Amino acid sequence: MSEIILQIDGKEVTASEGMTVLEAAQQAGITIPTLCHHEKLDPYGGCRFCTVEAEVRGWTNFVAACLYPVANNLVVKTRSEKLNRIRKMILELLLAHAPDAFDLQDLAKEYGAKKDRFEKEASFCIHCGLCVRYCAEVKKKNAITFVDKGKTREISFIPEIASKECWSCKECFPLCPTEALQAAYVLVQALAFPSLESTPAE
Repeated sequence: MSEIILQIDGKEVTASEGMTVLEAAQQAGITIPTLCHHEKLDPYGGCRFCTVEAEVRGWTNFVAACLYPVANNLVVKTRSEKLNRIRKMILELLLAHAPDAFDLQDLAKEYGAKKDRFEKEASFCIHCGLCVRYCAEVKKKNAITFVDKGKTREISFIPEIASKECWSCKECFPLCPTEALQAAYVLVQALAFPSLESTPAE
């Protein structure tokens, strides 16, 4: 596999063909913020929080680092005034859905994002898809899915599968950046496992 030389934040980086900009940056110790990326999962590009500036032959585009492939002589900026504004806007939109999420609050402080900029639509899910994808790609159980589209899109457990698989697993719980998954699971638990509602907590 041939080596590729690119530049990230002024640093010459050597990457392998087929790698993404995010992978090349991580390998070089350069941090690009993400919300929907996980090393065990296929690239998704859902949150766009990893947006970077990529310059090729004098042309600059804003691209998702988790999806964009490396190329020789590619020049990447992970921090700039424009990128900060983009990430600030993304955070403010996400905070309308999950204003109390600790991960989002920490990033909001870094980028100066206001959680009250947009009208609240508190679904507590930012559609990162980590739980859905982890269950499908890693666990191969498909116990969680997305339902509806657009503003009404949410995650939902499939009771028939969840009743057999999720109680002893819960590996997707710590992946959720808003902790919404726990709330969704408790709801389905009450529907799918009514007898467990009276079981004392351990």
